[in-house]
Amino acid sequence: MAGPVAAAGVPSAVFDLKNTTLPLLQLQLKSHDLAALAAELEARRSETPELFLHDPLVLDLAALREVEEAALDFPALVALLREHRLQPVAVAGGSAAQLEAALAAGLPEAPEPPAPKPRPVREVEVVREVIKEVVREVPVAAGTLVIDKPLRSGQQVYARGGDLVVLAAVNFGAEVIADGHVHVYAPLRGKAIAGHRGNTDARIFSTCLQPELIAIAGVYRTTETALPDNVQGKAAQVRLIDGKLVMEPLSI
Repeated sequence: MAGPVAAAGVPSAVFDLKNTTLPLLQLQLKSHDLAALAAELEARRSETPELFLHDPLVLDLAALREVEEAALDFPALVALLREHRLQPVAVAGGSAAQLEAALAAGLPEAPEPPAPKPRPVREVEVVREVIKEVVREVPVAAGTLVIDKPLRSGQQVYARGGDLVVLAAVNFGAEVIADGHVHVYAPLRGKAIAGHRGNTDARIFSTCLQPELIAIAGVYRTTETALPDNVQGKAAQVRLIDGKLVMEPLSI
């Protein structure tokens, strides 16, 4: 069968190759014990079923560079991650032998990310009716999803590639997820997940913080740990500092 033909009988290209930059999760492996990894993945999924949505994933082996490559069963590791709705696509940070073993299992070495360009820090004003708070702007993917109706138990909204703004209550059992920031200008009583694809600069904002669960870039906290009195049921923001969730009141 003849392929695609352009004008004057010259075959046209059937594909093009282009450079692209895509948001990827990074899983930092701290142990080669797959049984322990499986147990922790299962625990996180049972706590937050929407945490893994078949996201592409880079395996960071930096903490395991001194482990012999034979101790890392890459085919079993890939199968385990896929079972938990994660899609490993590359590895980084391993020793030469580990990278070779990973490549044999279909996982190439991830390219080094380009050096970030300096970003000017400017202040932006976030305003909604009587809400006025000056915050530092942080880089997030373009695009914002706005929801203006209350979310009931069992409902889930995901802003893929951008921010999520909810102008009504997020009730118990409801879930709001964004790759960027999550803004809830009403009571937040359900689950809020910001930086879903690994954006550690993402934040959660609410005028009434009463969540079942809050998470940023995979770091989460549930109602098992009570919120500080100065943010419980009040206007507050949640952000990551040194890998820990920090809750701060907002002045309104």
